[in-house]
Amino acid sequence: MLRTKVKEVQCPKNLKIAFIEEPEDHQIKEEQEDLKHQQIKVEEKETDTCMERRKPFSCVICKKRLTFKSVFDAHMRTHTGEKPFSCVNCGKSFSLKQSLTEHMMIHTGEKPFTCVNCGKSFNRKRSLTHHMMIHTGDKSFSCVTCGKSFSGKYNLTQHMMIHTGEKPFSCVTCGKSFIRKQSLTQHMMIHTGDKSFSCVTCGKSFSGKYNLTKHMMIHTGKKPFSCVTCGKSFLQEPHLTRHMMIHTGEKPFSCVTCGKSFLQEPHLTRHMMIHTGEKSFSCVNCGKSFSGKYNLTQHMRIHTGEKQFSCVTCGKSFFQKHDLTRHVMIHTGEKQDVQP
Repeated sequence: MLRTKVKEVQCPKNLKIAFIEEPEDHQIKEEQEDLKHQQIKVEEKETDTCMERRKPFSCVICKKRLTFKSVFDAHMRTHTGEKPFSCVNCGKSFSLKQSLTEHMMIHTGEKPFTCVNCGKSFNRKRSLTHHMMIHTGDKSFSCVTCGKSFSGKYNLTQHMMIHTGEKPFSCVTCGKSFIRKQSLTQHMMIHTGDKSFSCVTCGKSFSGKYNLTKHMMIHTGKKPFSCVTCGKSFLQEPHLTRHMMIHTGEKPFSCVTCGKSFLQEPHLTRHMMIHTGEKSFSCVNCGKSFSGKYNLTQHMRIHTGEKQFSCVTCGKSFFQKHDLTRHVMIHTGEKQDVQP
């Protein structure tokens, strides 16, 4: 309530008339502020009460409120690490039933989500949504450092780690770190020796379905990703993306020591060993050391005599693929620079 003052005024004939003084401006403002704060408290209490009714399940760890108990139970498993849903085929466990359902499609081969443009199918709706951006060209997520654009926030987040150097997923066996969890999972199979995906044509086994799918294209000859500039086709989309940089001249991976740039991150990593002198891959036969696993693998074939790259025309075999590629040009008569 506004506080007012009564002032008596002396009038002729000894008459006393009382006038009520108007409150000053600062008093009005004070009263208005008090009323406003009271109203805010009432509204906040009503909001809290409404929130409790609308989202009755509250996480005691992170205070997040949820509407349904099933969602709340699933949320709590993110804190506890519990994975109660297990695959009967391979034993892999999941915290969500939906994740298990999606995983089972790997074993059944079911892919219910199909692209209306190219007919490619997926076992997850979000995979189809992401794929559709290839056709629409939508890349609304841009890197503030280099300007490169991406079709999804996840891809941008992964890309940003190139600039920050962050590799949050580390191998508990050898300590090697990775940007992506999937890369760590695949790497762990080197230590476990798990290769549960086998080629029905040649019997070669792989640690992941992706690697098997990629391998199968060798037998089918399928190369679905084509360069719009020169028409060259590739087995995988990342190979096409990397190839396009030849035309654009883009080399996004730069050495902080000498400034030399590279098309691929592995090339930069290998280059950095020139400066550090690191050679962590050693031959068990002769002790020679190498800066990369690929170089060691190539070297090991000298001891084993393995020549896995054979010419389909004359049967001659080679240690390395680029030697075979160069050899095949003898038969085709092709003359051009070959990228190893």
